[in-house]
Amino acid sequence: MAFIDYYKILEVDKKATETEIKKAYRKLARKYHPDLNPNDKEAERKFKEINEANEVLSHAENRKKYDDYGENWQHAEEFEKSKQQQQYHRGGQQDGFGGFSGGGDFSDFFESMFGGRSSGGGGRRSAQFKGQDFNAELHLDLKDVYTTHKRALTINGKNIRITIPAGVENGQQIKISGLGGEGGGGGPKGDLYITFTIENHTNFKLDKHNLYSTVTLDLYTAILGGDITADTFDGKVKLTVKPGTQNGTKVKLKGKGFPVYKKEGEFGDLYITYHIQIPINLSEKETALFTELAKLRTS
Repeated sequence: MAFIDYYKILEVDKKATETEIKKAYRKLARKYHPDLNPNDKEAERKFKEINEANEVLSHAENRKKYDDYGENWQHAEEFEKSKQQQQYHRGGQQDGFGGFSGGGDFSDFFESMFGGRSSGGGGRRSAQFKGQDFNAELHLDLKDVYTTHKRALTINGKNIRITIPAGVENGQQIKISGLGGEGGGGGPKGDLYITFTIENHTNFKLDKHNLYSTVTLDLYTAILGGDITADTFDGKVKLTVKPGTQNGTKVKLKGKGFPVYKKEGEFGDLYITYHIQIPINLSEKETALFTELAKLRTS
């Protein structure tokens, strides 16, 4: 297997910080995302490489294994464990430098670990390894995750159908077992990790599970009170405005917020702020009436 330089793929230095790696990944993922490059095989290939590189370099433990073992980073633990077992079974003993003396050498070990010799009887057997984990990024609108729904995806040429639970959050990652790369030596398949990017194109602001919106009131309704119709995320509701409502007044609609992830029937709240609109371009008669009203209030 040719060595893959994940640092080069993300266009960062080997001493890059986690923040720099995250920033570089997001920039490149947006640039090469399939939705922005339809039918572009080269962009699709780059997008896969970028996700693979991010999976390794964005996790401190994976990054250390990669720095130590290169493309064989996923097998670092098996490497160390099998190395010790082989030395033990061969009767090797530590030499004066803290290493091991005995049969075999490093290249033999790598040959047996990564596609090397295997045989019945006394020969060595190839170790079993879990397949490579795949990573994908799914862009959705806030409206898409208000209800639980199914969606078809194409991952590495395979068509799959997944259930997206209501209330999934921006940046949240879910794991689907067994949808990664093929295992080695008869080992299990890797897993698929999907990271959600949720974009909000609504008039509501989302904070955790609560929604926030602004409703404009005319001056007369604010002063005299009355009934109005306001938008919620899933429809409209009738609200009664109290006489003398002040600008900036907030009302809470319990249970009219956003669904809580994997808690069926549980929702946040909706908070509505009233914005009172002052009338402009008054007619002479309106101006006279407001003037008269002002006199009554000050008399």
